[in-house]
Amino acid sequence: MNVTNRITRFMASSRVITWLQAGLGLMCLWGMTSQADALDDLQAALKTSNLPIESIADSEVPGLFSLKLADGTTLLTDATGTYFIHGDIYQKTNGRMVNLSEQERSDSRKALIDGLDEAQMVVFAPPPAKQKTTITVFTDIDCGYCRKLHQEVPELNRLGIAVRYLAYPRAGIDSASYDKIVSAWCAPDQKKALTQAKAGDAIPGRSCDNPVKAHFELGELVGVTGTPSIIFEDGRLLPGYLPAARLAAQLGLSSDS
Repeated sequence: MNVTNRITRFMASSRVITWLQAGLGLMCLWGMTSQADALDDLQAALKTSNLPIESIADSEVPGLFSLKLADGTTLLTDATGTYFIHGDIYQKTNGRMVNLSEQERSDSRKALIDGLDEAQMVVFAPPPAKQKTTITVFTDIDCGYCRKLHQEVPELNRLGIAVRYLAYPRAGIDSASYDKIVSAWCAPDQKKALTQAKAGDAIPGRSCDNPVKAHFELGELVGVTGTPSIIFEDGRLLPGYLPAARLAAQLGLSSDS
């Protein structure tokens, strides 16, 4: 059974409630137990939960703990491991609402992307002296908006933005899209092959040792649900296409650069 199904079954048989329903009630469960003792007790209580837990830690919400699951899902739970919350946490800071959960996801994405070998990507970059920032893009050969974004690459480079591609064949592994993108990654001139394929031109079928499956699995882990998915240097994820000028503005750059 995969992680998603296990979580679904567990949540269906447990008292999983929404933040608005649970907030005050969960706080009352905290009691006087020290944080360290509570964490030990919680770990013992969850040993039989059958949840694919990778880590347990304090959360930003007093009295609640954060469970990180194998597929990247985060749950909040009380000190007894009885109640669970699935959803984003917001904090009111200086009169505005800050999404703490998205900040955590961004930090996690940044760590994963920073750990990649750029030699396994297809990179379109301006000269080093003109480069101001980098975007990492999960892309698919047959995606219309991926093709549209690729047409913007020369302008993005002019603006000082390097574009690093990771493969994400939306139809899945062993699909026709997968075979096409593998052929591009295995080509002697990857940039030329990828550009031709995104223009709708046929490229020679090739196979080799390639990172496409690993890129696809990483995309699933960092929350990619469609293409293009653009990840900024700070780990923020921008789903979908934007013209070069608007993308530059999102990055804090002027389109007159």
